[in-house]
Amino acid sequence: MSNRLLIIDDEPEFGNFVERIAQDAGFDVRVTTRAEDFKDAFKQWMPTAIVLDLVIPETDGIELLRWLISENCQAPVVILSGFDARILDAARRVGRERGLNIACALMKPVRAGDLKERLTALCKAEPAALNLLDLERALRNGEMFIFYQPKVSLENGALVGTEALLRWLHPQRGVVPTDQIITLAENTPLAELIGEFVMRQALAQQKAWAREGMDLPVSVNVSAASLYDEKLADRIASLCAHEEVSPEKLIVEITESAAMSHAVEALDILTRLRIKGFPLSIDDFGTGFSSLTRLQRVPATEIKIDRSFVSEAPTSQAALAIVKSVIGLAKNMNLTCVAEGIESARHYRMLSELGCEAGQGYAIAKPLAGDKLGAWKNTWVPPYQKRRYGPRKIESAPEEKSQQSLA
Repeated sequence: MSNRLLIIDDEPEFGNFVERIAQDAGFDVRVTTRAEDFKDAFKQWMPTAIVLDLVIPETDGIELLRWLISENCQAPVVILSGFDARILDAARRVGRERGLNIACALMKPVRAGDLKERLTALCKAEPAALNLLDLERALRNGEMFIFYQPKVSLENGALVGTEALLRWLHPQRGVVPTDQIITLAENTPLAELIGEFVMRQALAQQKAWAREGMDLPVSVNVSAASLYDEKLADRIASLCAHEEVSPEKLIVEITESAAMSHAVEALDILTRLRIKGFPLSIDDFGTGFSSLTRLQRVPATEIKIDRSFVSEAPTSQAALAIVKSVIGLAKNMNLTCVAEGIESARHYRMLSELGCEAGQGYAIAKPLAGDKLGAWKNTWVPPYQKRRYGPRKIESAPEEKSQQSLA
């Protein structure tokens, strides 16, 4: 992402002076002289740094600092003013004590070399850590959206479902890793809001696919904290009824560690979901410490082999043994077995020959926008297929390293 500096100064000549120095330091620059223009530019352009004068027509710098606080501004702010050091220091403390990232406060006139040094440091600085206010703003401003990773039969290559994956496109940082979203939201009221957002989006997309002739189930992850929510099953059922989607078309995913760590609570919630007709998937299977006794108590319909074992299985006897064991366990317990992280034709063929029923990963498709699924389906060719009289290799898919998917 580019470095973007927004300047507000009541003296156009000084603003232009700062602009030239900032451009030399590596910034794209916008200069404003009025508060309203500054606010509009801040919202539309999302600067990565700000230079602010304390003297502003029709308002003042402290009012603008307050406004930046209300907007949860994360960009570092340089205060530049002709006031004396005591006023500059007070303004700096006002901003910092209310949570703004005040990089420095400089007195006019300022030497070009000193200013360039300060601005160059801002170009190289790491952005401030994301927080709950960022997350709340992202939901409010439509920065979050859902991509869907296709899930196919490893027997014949047919599209059998998708997994809904949350994405956050931050205006300054680009795509924020899903693990970071989960860590921020965990054990806060936002976790429920985000979970409901994902569920609503996924159900609406499933309904749209059904209208196009692709009546596919969609998998949605629920958090470990949800297993303490006695109303979870009722809420999900209500969302399905509102979107007119049959419960069998929504697969509820919970990680193995969450299901087993919260065994008593999970059994209550997951059993109610099954009674209401929702399939249940145990995600990241193999990474927890499940005993067969505890596993058989969970009313699951599907097991997903963790990507770490799938990735290493072609070269690691230990990982291959775990993959074989999970596939065998799924067959013995009459559960669907899905492999995650299929990154190459080699992975695809191995899992198909081992009898894994379904899979997803970059060798099949990267996560894609919901309205792109039909086009992908029409061009999809499995890298390998079983035939009645033995396997036949169709074509080799290029091996590519995947990035870890988010949920």
